Amino acid sequence: MKNIIAIIRQEKFEDVKKALVEVGCEGMTVSEVKGRGSQKGVRESYRGSSYCIDLIPKTKIEVIVKDEGVDLIVDAIKKGAHTGNIGDGKIFIYPVDNVIRIRTAEEGDNAI
Repeated sequence: MKNIIAIIRQEKFEDVKKALVEVGCEGMTVSEVKGRGSQKGVRESYRGSSYCIDLIPKTKIEVIVKDEGVDLIVDAIKKGAHTGNIGDGKIFIYPVDNVIRIRTAEEGDNAI
């Protein structure tokens, strides 16, 4: 099993969610986060004063999938999140040792 974490533009969340549902992704955890990468912030101007917002609001999506479903989920995220501009985001993939469904005590792939 793998934990796929995607950090994407907030405005692309609905596109990514739609792409994930189309490939059969049933569950995900979504968080609003702030961060910075190669985008290095946004220069804004307010009432004549210029300032830099260096922590950009982003959306974090986490999905746990069976090993054989990783490529399908990653492709769906890439499809939904892509704009071709700096700040499109990143996808991280981590191994998962076990999953336990609390309600039924199922473990492993059966608990996903």
